Amino acid sequence: MINGIERWKKTYPEKFIPEDQIFRHIHRGDRIFIGTGCGEPQYLVRALTQYVQTHPTSFFDAEVLQVWTLGVAPYADEKFKTYFRHNSFFIASNTREAINKGVADYTPVFLSHVPYLFSRGIIPIDCALIQTSPPDDHGFMSLGVSVDIVKAASEKASCVIAQVNSFMPRVHGDGFIHIEDVDFIVPYDEPILEYVSEADTEIAQQIGKYV
Repeated sequence: MINGIERWKKTYPEKFIPEDQIFRHIHRGDRIFIGTGCGEPQYLVRALTQYVQTHPTSFFDAEVLQVWTLGVAPYADEKFKTYFRHNSFFIASNTREAINKGVADYTPVFLSHVPYLFSRGIIPIDCALIQTSPPDDHGFMSLGVSVDIVKAASEKASCVIAQVNSFMPRVHGDGFIHIEDVDFIVPYDEPILEYVSEADTEIAQQIGKYV
């Protein structure tokens, strides 16, 4: 990916600045949307939590919105409660304890309603952390496995930070975002998350026959 991204670094140098400069655009009380499920930008999440540890006065009381937290979720840890308040639209195993303790929130909502809440500004987004494929020759990046609410969040966020990952597949359809519509880009390759289902069982086989 490195060779392919060099062209875009020359065209948009302002989008490829150091991470500590990127995260300065997050302010106190901001609402941060993080890509969900297998499309979570894991590196960006780790980098953001490392940033607040090295810059302890950077911001406070940011709300982190996420649907299904399949990957890393350090922002739900009590030691980060000064900086982040996690608000989930779906309770995942790695955030359930924080929600049960009252240090994180759960907002029940139909997934299909979330884009409407974003587009109408009912839930405004200050910053969106997303993951995309590398840009093609025309500057279009695919949201890959994250063709859910990520596009709606990206279109309405005041600031969009994208982890460009060559492991993210290009998926046809209405799941592209142009490099001009992204404020900052962090190239970082890592395997995307995979949801591993439970082992096949005799019961599952029988249910499958009925279906």
